[in-house]
Amino acid sequence: MLDRLSLRQRLLLFFAAIAAGGLVALTGGLWIGYHRLGLPEALTDFVLVGAIAGFALLGVITWVWFLFDENVGRALDRLAAGLRAQAHAERAGAFDPGPARYLGDLGPATAAVSAALAETRTALAAAVERETGQLKSEKGRLEALLSDVPAGVLLCSGAHQLVFYNGPAIDLLGAGAAPGLDRKVFDYLRKAPLAHAYDRLVASGDADAVSDLMVATRDGAQVLSGRMRLLDAGAERPGYVLTLRDVTADLAAHAGRDRLLEEIFDRIRRPAANLQTVIGVLAEDGGGEALDAALLEEVGSLARTVNELGERYDAARGGWTALPTTRAADLVDGLRARIEAAGLGLSAEAGDLILRCDGFEIVALLAGCATRLAAAGHARDFRIEIAEDGAGAMISLGWDGEPLAIGILDAWLAGPIDAAAEVTGRAVLGSHATECWPEKVNGGAVIRLPVREARLASRNVVPITRQVAYDFDLLFKPHTAALSETSLENLTYVVFDSETTGLLPDEGDEICQIAGLRLVNGRRVAGEVFDMLVNPGRRIPPKATAVHGISDAMVADAPDVIEAVRRFHKFAEGAVLIAHNAPFDMTFLKRREAEIGAAFDHPVLDTVLLSAVVYGQTEGHSLDALSHRLGITIPEEARHTAIGDTIATAEAFLKLLPMLKGKGLVTFGDVLSEVRKHGRLLKDLNA
Repeated sequence: MLDRLSLRQRLLLFFAAIAAGGLVALTGGLWIGYHRLGLPEALTDFVLVGAIAGFALLGVITWVWFLFDENVGRALDRLAAGLRAQAHAERAGAFDPGPARYLGDLGPATAAVSAALAETRTALAAAVERETGQLKSEKGRLEALLSDVPAGVLLCSGAHQLVFYNGPAIDLLGAGAAPGLDRKVFDYLRKAPLAHAYDRLVASGDADAVSDLMVATRDGAQVLSGRMRLLDAGAERPGYVLTLRDVTADLAAHAGRDRLLEEIFDRIRRPAANLQTVIGVLAEDGGGEALDAALLEEVGSLARTVNELGERYDAARGGWTALPTTRAADLVDGLRARIEAAGLGLSAEAGDLILRCDGFEIVALLAGCATRLAAAGHARDFRIEIAEDGAGAMISLGWDGEPLAIGILDAWLAGPIDAAAEVTGRAVLGSHATECWPEKVNGGAVIRLPVREARLASRNVVPITRQVAYDFDLLFKPHTAALSETSLENLTYVVFDSETTGLLPDEGDEICQIAGLRLVNGRRVAGEVFDMLVNPGRRIPPKATAVHGISDAMVADAPDVIEAVRRFHKFAEGAVLIAHNAPFDMTFLKRREAEIGAAFDHPVLDTVLLSAVVYGQTEGHSLDALSHRLGITIPEEARHTAIGDTIATAEAFLKLLPMLKGKGLVTFGDVLSEVRKHGRLLKDLNA
């Protein structure tokens, strides 16, 4: 029983016992003195003296207890909390020995121990930094390599939790917003294809086996082609690697081609049958004007149909082949290398363009034309010009001399583009949905080759998402069924904060900004951040704007409260919520549960209560006070912004976490039992 009491509670009991003992001794002494005196009329005087002496004794003991509690008990608690922060929380700030000023040499001694610990920790960190520098460099190169892989790459545990994802996976799964580590891959992709492929691979027991699959995103907007491979086929529930590629456009192109072919056959079949009938009648009866007219009509109809379908085919086939992009300068350089290798000359004039074409095939086609022109005696020096032409570009291969006959060019195009390739010139033109032709120009001739799609090169290169996120410890993370038995380190958290139009939600105040970030395995995950301005549907008072800096103009085009709360609920799904003064923020969220069709039934931790557990109720527990004690710096411009306060709260929690563990509070249930002892500060929101 006594071992559960704090030091200050024990001191209180100690002085209470002294007071009780003193009162008993005083009462007993007065009682004995009264009886030995033997004067009944003196009883009233003895009682009066006893009462005065008793109150005096209680007053002195209370005063001594107060001084002892303030300068010894509370000072020792503060020293203990400060030492615990130094021992468990990295970069917790300088140790303050001030509370121990009445404890003799204890204050300087603890300050010396803290300084020695900080010095040792700094030296150890420097040594680790030196030893792991090469590993960090290799890690950075590996991250860069994985981020540049064009396919989306996911690594999942045997429980289908995300352990790794790269930049392209962000675009495929989150439409630019990062998915979440330790979340189910089924939150983003349809479950059945993945589960079936996984079961097939596990059943095979072959470490080298792969399973190709087709899977859609949860909303059905994209169809992805994937390949799954197990990490350790011998394990009971092995993890797996999943590579993904978006084939939505490819499937649409194939479907369009199939529809066009079906229409071609359908529309040609009828006039062909009619022609066959007319020709049969002509063969039997010799014909006549009516049959001649019918024959001409059917032939004309067939010709028109063929021409129309041919035009549609030419217009559509460019989308059936996924063409890369090539800079005009690179195309010119490749062509110059091929032509000069053949002993010919080339001058160039090219705009700063990016062409949608297969540069290798176009270079080979133009180089083949140049070498054939030289072999035919037309010219040995050529010029190449690439210029913008509407939405595309025009490539012109020119020379001084007679133009090339169209028939000769067609014959060249019917053959391979060069001796080492089996691809014909016609096939190259077909894959690019274009044509080429010779022309006579002033003083010479050219071969024109249009490219359907081109654009001016931008000085500001469009950034490509290069982020990778991973935590390989998640592969081995135990999943305990009971939340109360789960270690704090194994939980996934969403730390959040909101800014509002005021402090009275029951009187119409609303959220005008909400932010959150995810903590997985005791660390922040870069990119997994929620930060949104919210249109509160009412004016933001000037007093509120003066605090958080959010004005009506800033939120005019922002999502409304219901949409913002719905998105935040999705972001926080499956996590423990953490906030500073959580009842305030949760009130604004819970009042929108009916509109979003979902409940905020998450477990909740409050850093106010966690601070009270570590430092005691008598300390200040504002975010500023807690940050100061833990050595956390909040930039002035970030204070009272949702994302700034969220980051500060997350840093505070990460530093409180090892301190809680040092006090023997390891599981969520342990912490919950402890915070409920501080209900006078704030209400615990866990049912």
